[in-house]
Amino acid sequence: MGNQMTEMLKGTLEGMVLAILAGRPAYGYEITSRLRDQGFTDLVEGTVYALLVRIEQRGFVDVTKVPSEKGPPRKVYSLNDLGREQLAEFWKTWGFLSERIDRLHDGNDSSNSSNSNDSSNSNDSSSNDEGND
Repeated sequence: MGNQMTEMLKGTLEGMVLAILAGRPAYGYEITSRLRDQGFTDLVEGTVYALLVRIEQRGFVDVTKVPSEKGPPRKVYSLNDLGREQLAEFWKTWGFLSERIDRLHDGNDSSNSSNSNDSSNSNDSSSNDEGND
């Protein structure tokens, strides 16, 4: 399950970080801590920092350097208008995917239930005819 979790997390981590920043500005370690508090205990700090670089380059966040008592200034990330648009698109996409995944999980794929039965029956009979030749 670890590898599957890693792969699924790669596709959703950007949206999760944007959601954290929608609440309030934060720096990298703080974002990592919040994700770990949510149960993502195996999340590597470097993964979050690499993502922060990407979302900064894509223009989704504004960055302010704040003096630190220990070492160089910290980068504090805050969600800007473009980032809010991206987050809204993430939630829209997430809603679409999660609804359909839930349907599949619950066995309620009602949108294609009659079509899938018809096509599977015709495929079964055609494969039987081929086997009888």
